[in-house]
Order: sequence, then structure tokens, then C-alpha cells
Amino acid sequence: MRLRRFAVPFAAVLVAACAASAPTAPADAPTAPAPATAAAASALGAFSVSLAVKDLAASRAFYEKLGFTVAGGDGARWQMLRQGDVVIGLFQGMFERNTLTFNPGWTQQATPLAHAFRDVRELQAQLQARGLQPAPAADPASTGPAYFVVTDPDGNPVLFDQHVGKPAVK
Repeated sequence: MRLRRFAVPFAAVLVAACAASAPTAPADAPTAPAPATAAAASALGAFSVSLAVKDLAASRAFYEKLGFTVAGGDGARWQMLRQGDVVIGLFQGMFERNTLTFNPGWTQQATPLAHAFRDVRELQAQLQARGLQPAPAADPASTGPAYFVVTDPDGNPVLFDQHVGKPAVK
């Protein structure tokens, strides 16, 4: 039997999978309040998929045929592509595996957030308290851009890569 291949936006698959696996509450159960701020709604930061590619030019040409446009990169080893708010990073020889990427303090349009956000070091501490062990880990004493990686049970890396400094404490 031959399987049909079709394209589905990754974020849509992720949302559908989360919704399908979420426990259902009784109809009379109270609902959780909506996030009070944009920062609460995007606590992990901007999202993209970082693909480990064999041939950057061939991959870029393929995704351009799907309607993506170049949004950054050096063009030799890595390239960021965008279609609306959907961002794909193509990385040749930089990552061993495809990687889910979150950018705390960054908008989906690749600009620093105008409001407070959860710092990557705070996210790391929260995940460590939940039993996850980042490798590599961000230096908790640092204040500039930083990153850490956790790996899901299937070996998929999840990168938290903050491009901006630690937000000022008010």
C-alpha cells in the first residue's frame, strides 16, 4: 500500500496533538482565566522549527516553492525563512537533529518584546524544578543573551535561545 504524503503546518499538528491528549474537564468545571498579558501568553518566547539540512540551497529553494521568503541568515550555513508568523530555520552542519526552538524576549517577527518577559534563566530554573536537566545549561549568574537545551523522551532537542539580555527588575 502506498502512503500519501501531505503538508500540514507543524504548529497546527502540535496544537491538535496537545488538544487531543489534554484531559477533558466536566462541563460545569471552572475554566482557567485567559493570560493577563501578551508576556503570559508567550511565556516560552517566539517559536520556530530549526531543521538540520544536508544542502542549504536545495532546502531554501524547496521552502521558497511553499511560499516562504528569506528573513535572515548568512546564506552559507544557515538561513531563516518566514511565511507570515511561521518561521523555519535551515541549518547546514550546525545541528545534528531537527530542533524545536523558543526565543524568550523575542516576537514572532524577530524583534525584542516591548514588555517584560520570562528570562531564559528563570525558565531553566522552573524546568529544573520539574525534573528536567538542561544540557547544555545557561549560566544562572549571567545577564546577557543565553541559551539552554532540554531533550524530549524521543531524543528531540528543545532549544531555548534568548537573543536579548535579562529584563530589568522593577
